[in-house]
Amino acid sequence: MRITRVYTKTGDSGETGLGSGKRVPKDSLRIGAYGTVDELNSVIGLAAALDLTAPLRDPVKRIQHELFNLGSDLCIPEEDKEAWAADPAKKDWKIPRIEERHVTELEKLMDRLSEELKPLENFILPGGSRAASQLHVARCVCRRAEREAIALSRTERIGPWVIRYLNRLSDALFVMARYDNLKSGAGDVLWDGTV
Repeated sequence: MRITRVYTKTGDSGETGLGSGKRVPKDSLRIGAYGTVDELNSVIGLAAALDLTAPLRDPVKRIQHELFNLGSDLCIPEEDKEAWAADPAKKDWKIPRIEERHVTELEKLMDRLSEELKPLENFILPGGSRAASQLHVARCVCRRAEREAIALSRTERIGPWVIRYLNRLSDALFVMARYDNLKSGAGDVLWDGTV
């Protein structure tokens, strides 16, 4: 892939191109869903830049690549993927997608990190270390991306693992925030229900 110029002027009319070349309104559900996935990737990138505890750095880097794949998965409609797969000229094109293995890897990460965390006995508030606080922001953006993907799935088919991945990722971001707070010494910020 080679991009020589960022601006194309093709979106000036309020439409944009999907990965398959189809033109759609910029406020369509599909654009909203993968736009929020892009936003999620950006806020996770900020968490990575905020002195994230060392054991989280590689998983966060991997998650950012997976989110780029998820964006690719969403930007090409399922019927276009099927048409490409049936086209002999395009059958070797690999479209990055979210797969079961990505969901399983998030579950393994949470299990590994949770071994060192105390069980929750109270609700916790977003906060603690700077990196953990940003991971909580990412968790909230992830939940929004999940809601938008669900809304899209009610009107168009999407990849079979997209919603499950986003659901698992929001849980993983919560666990990672707790883990960063543990390792940084900041500790969880407990909710005080008497306030």
